[in-house]
This record gives sequence, C-alpha cells and structure tokens, in this order.
Amino acid sequence: MHEKRNAKIYMRELFGAIALYTILLMAAIRFGRPMEAGLLRTVVLLSPMLGFGLGIWAIARQIRRADEYVRKHLLENVSLGAAITAGLTFSYGFLETAGYPRLSMFTVWIVLCLSVVVVQVARKLLDR
Repeated sequence: MHEKRNAKIYMRELFGAIALYTILLMAAIRFGRPMEAGLLRTVVLLSPMLGFGLGIWAIARQIRRADEYVRKHLLENVSLGAAITAGLTFSYGFLETAGYPRLSMFTVWIVLCLSVVVVQVARKLLDR
C-alpha cells in the first residue's frame, strides 16, 4: 500500500513537471526563436528548464521515498546507463573526427534514457 501511494505521488509530480516542460518548450519555440538576440530571448529559450528541474526534483524525492533495496537497484541501473552513455558518446566523438555528422547534445539525453531502460529490462530478465 505504501509503495502504491508513493508511486501515485511520484507520477503526479513527474507528469506535472513533464507537462510544464512541454508547455514551456512549445512557448519557447514559438516565441523565443523569432526574438532578437539578447537577455530576454535567452531567458525565454531556457524557460523549459524549469520543468526539467522540477522533473529532477520529483525523481530525487522518489528515490528518497524508496526503501534501501529499491534505491540501491535504481541507482545501480542509472549508473550503468550513464556508463553506457559515456562509452557511446565517446565512441561517436571519434567517429565525428572520421567525417560522421555532428549530433545535437539533445541526443545524449535520449541515449541516457534508453540506456537506463535497457539496463532495467536486462536486469529484470536476468533476475528471473
């Protein structure tokens, strides 16, 4: 019961942060891109990071709410995902010197998320 309640709180916090991020992202793209260069444009274009920061806050709160076993398992998965991401991004950096196209920094975040998911699924299958 305790875990279900925590999961509901987490989902509400995380999806609220994602919703705010999405709204601010759409507004930043719509209004920030056409603005003239300057401080106001920079602030508008960085505004989605408020939602991103709230997402990190929600994740940190969920990790603190989790018991020791779940916390340890989750942090191991994130660590392995970060290590995989580091290896992939370093490898691609070498490929860029060989003429491969440059990738946006947004790609690193996507690779990190996918790496953590792959690690979680693999560990779940191996723990059976």
